[in-house]
Amino acid sequence: MPRRTATMLASTLMLIALLCAGVFIKVPYSELSPGPTVNTLGDHGGEPVLQISGRKTYPTSGHLNMTTVRVTSADFRMNLAEAVYGWLAHDAKIVPHDTLYPDGKTEEQSTQENAEEFSQSQESAKVAALKELHVPVQSWVIVSTVVKGSPAEGRLHAGDVIKDVDGTAVKAPDDVAKLVTRHKPGEKVVFTIVPAKEQAAAEKANKPATKTEKITITTKTSDDEGAQRAIVGIAAGTDHTFPFTIDIKLADVGGPSAGLMFALGIYDKLTPGSLTGGKFVAGTGTIDDDGKVGPIGGIEMKTVGARDKGAQYFLTPADNCAAAAKDTPSGLTLIKVSTIDDALGALKDLREGRTADLPKCTKS
Repeated sequence: MPRRTATMLASTLMLIALLCAGVFIKVPYSELSPGPTVNTLGDHGGEPVLQISGRKTYPTSGHLNMTTVRVTSADFRMNLAEAVYGWLAHDAKIVPHDTLYPDGKTEEQSTQENAEEFSQSQESAKVAALKELHVPVQSWVIVSTVVKGSPAEGRLHAGDVIKDVDGTAVKAPDDVAKLVTRHKPGEKVVFTIVPAKEQAAAEKANKPATKTEKITITTKTSDDEGAQRAIVGIAAGTDHTFPFTIDIKLADVGGPSAGLMFALGIYDKLTPGSLTGGKFVAGTGTIDDDGKVGPIGGIEMKTVGARDKGAQYFLTPADNCAAAAKDTPSGLTLIKVSTIDDALGALKDLREGRTADLPKCTKS
């Protein structure tokens, strides 16, 4: 066999072996890619995304699109060839598997966590929008979750309203932990609550709940390594009563990152005129009850998905600006926002043609 032919044959066989290895060798990575982007001012699945009743609403125009990211499932095991392809692709990002599913988190656990975060983001979006409109919202501290096997299990329940701890009124979720940790492990702590069923009945009747109960729980030592603080095994949260109905209809979406766009969509529907001036604006960002915008994951994939859908402008959390600006899709302007006020101000500049005044993201 001629030397040239033997060399080509050996090279071909080596290439085939490398390709086979790439298919069969599994690597501990997962993939992020652009997910669906939905106009919060429009319809999805045949019905409006935002449905408001009991309050006058106004016509809207343009787009205020929330954006999403697709991720590979917890049990998906990527091979080397898929990882290399993802690293080279502009519309995919390869990250360590443990980044998306830490501590062996299952697909079911991740889905449940995302659903809870999505639900909370909707509540915060409603509160932030109504506060911006100076519409009163009633709020109170509740038991958000009860840890299985903890002292609180069977004594306190998700949805119970926490009025006070040891006679000290509770005004914010953080107050609960502060009051409990004043105790030493093994000491008793007294909760005054409105049971969840009583609260639900009162809300349905549009009356304040009056029935309270005192629940005494013996604290235990936290399982945190090195910590010797007292706990009862609950997480406290906030619940609200709104003066009219706001429903957000969007299935198969999880996580907290649509909060900002939901808040802006609600604000737009409740105010005359168009926030966008008819332009195509997309964005992302968590939002809290006070309207502060927080960072999210997968920003590079969200900007790609938004631009592919037709977005011209992208509302970007300030803490995500540097990462997003590294590879901004052509034709997309990144607008830096830290609060809902920032977003509303930028949208005003946009619809009035003052694009030079927009607070744009820049590379660090």
